Amino acid sequence: MKSLSLETELKGNSYPGRGIVIGKSEDGKYAVAAYFIMGRSENSRNRVFVEEGEGIRTEAFDPAKLSDPSLIIYAPVRVLGNKTIVTNGDQTDTIYELMDKQQTFEQALRTREFEPDAPNYTPRISGIMHVENGGYNYAMSILKSNNGDPKACNRYTFAYENPVNGQGHFIHTYMGDGNPLPSFEGEPKLVGIDGNLEVFTEKIWDSLNEENKVSLFVRYIDIKTGTYETRIINKNQ
Repeated sequence: MKSLSLETELKGNSYPGRGIVIGKSEDGKYAVAAYFIMGRSENSRNRVFVEEGEGIRTEAFDPAKLSDPSLIIYAPVRVLGNKTIVTNGDQTDTIYELMDKQQTFEQALRTREFEPDAPNYTPRISGIMHVENGGYNYAMSILKSNNGDPKACNRYTFAYENPVNGQGHFIHTYMGDGNPLPSFEGEPKLVGIDGNLEVFTEKIWDSLNEENKVSLFVRYIDIKTGTYETRIINKNQ
């Protein structure tokens, strides 16, 4: 698979929706995760990321303008021991709770499917990072309707062992703008991960469509120690 430029992928798509990038830093020292949200409606754009424990949650920027909290208010990132969970919905909680009961990432997601937002049937995208004793691996998942048919759910899981320095995988909800919105197709895209935390964060934020971008979370986890640094950017300040 050819490695793609994350910046080019983002700049070439006015509405990738919500996106997850997971990989390893160029110097090999850090497990890297990024999650962004975008919005077309006032309700979707009326959000910010706020820290909650070791993770984050979405929150209405102006509570008076929040018309429907379902599907837009959730915890995208939670940490369970040496595992960091990143998703585009409340399946973060499902993964956290069932893995805490010794179920696997894939087993937990068997209890969920795509979002009930006809006619888009937005895919649920999820990622999990496992950092322990100087080792690191990750997996990503997408749950999507069967080519727009809500009677069937197609489930895909992709696991990555011994990630390569400076490489990651990018999965997002939509192929682009449209009505209905076309679901992501194929396996997660192989992308380069350039620079340190500040540089990588800035590159993603600057590459997202100015009108549609809402919030961005980026975390660099030290593979040796498990300590981490986080950056959050909210368009609504």
